[in-house]
Amino acid sequence: MSRLTLYSREGCHLCDEMLAALAPWLLRHGTTVEVLDVDADPIVRRRFGHKVPVLLVDGEPVSSAALDPEALERAWRDGG
Repeated sequence: MSRLTLYSREGCHLCDEMLAALAPWLLRHGTTVEVLDVDADPIVRRRFGHKVPVLLVDGEPVSSAALDPEALERAWRDGG
């Protein structure tokens, strides 16, 4: 099974919006997403700090700024 990770940051309204948009998808697929603070790790902050929110499937970015449901489905299907 694939793993979903959402890099977010405190006070980020786009991050909140992506998480809300992702919620029905998570329910439909019976899975969860690990939400991590992009600022907690300097390497991650350098890589994704200006792109949050960033959704990854198995470590590969599939959406940034807003949820891309089609890209998420493809990555989930290919990785799962």
